[in-house]
Amino acid sequence: MTAAAHAPTASEYIVHHLGHFSSQHQDKIVDFSIINMDTIFWSVFCGVVGCLFMYLAARKATSGVPGRFQAFVEMVVEMVEDQSKAIVHGDRTFIAPLALTVFVWVALMNSLDFLPVDLVSGIMRLAGMEEIHHRIVPTADLNGTLGIALGVLALMLYYSFKIKGVGGFIHELFAAPFGIWLAPFNLLLNIIEFAAKTVSLGMRLFGNMYAGELLFLLIALLGSAATAFGFVGHVIAGSIWAIFHILIVLLQAFIFMMLTLVYLGQAHEAH
Repeated sequence: MTAAAHAPTASEYIVHHLGHFSSQHQDKIVDFSIINMDTIFWSVFCGVVGCLFMYLAARKATSGVPGRFQAFVEMVVEMVEDQSKAIVHGDRTFIAPLALTVFVWVALMNSLDFLPVDLVSGIMRLAGMEEIHHRIVPTADLNGTLGIALGVLALMLYYSFKIKGVGGFIHELFAAPFGIWLAPFNLLLNIIEFAAKTVSLGMRLFGNMYAGELLFLLIALLGSAATAFGFVGHVIAGSIWAIFHILIVLLQAFIFMMLTLVYLGQAHEAH
């Protein structure tokens, strides 16, 4: 058998690269018993790197002329602080650092999409484990993005109870926006609103990162074509998309942070 005989087809290549290193094989569309190990590992890895990054910035901070690293971190911190101040009207001692954490964490997870698409599969092949699926980008996994969105939902509920009190929040659920006489409709509408915020927050980030990852795979397939057009097209398309993807990576992290602030800001306000 020749090496060409073992080469995967385009569909097999994409399916393999979009597969997860999971605790068990997924047979159903929704199965909460399955854990994607790769998503958890890279999410924790980016979280640790982000904490280390901010720790080094705080440790090396000086009151004199800042270096480029300190200036960059201060610019990010001031940007997040300005946005939180404009959106959240109340105590921001926890919310502003939370927004900064969300931005740095999501940006780092998104940035993993810049690694070569065949990096992990190549390492697995060298280790004799080419049949194992492994994905690097946690935000291209719906489980990862919805997990973060559920965390934001928990904070929305926490601040709703904290700011408005148990009685005030329950009254708002039944009385807003149409008045207490339409309590069942108000409750249903508010439940739908919380669910829509959570699902849209997770789906937006997942959709953009999944599409970007898929496009990188298609560009890689273009480069595998044994023609001059395939090679040139791969280089040009890959370079253009990589540059454009830098904007997407940072923009999606910024949007996720802003929506987190908006939702927590709304939890501070009464209807």
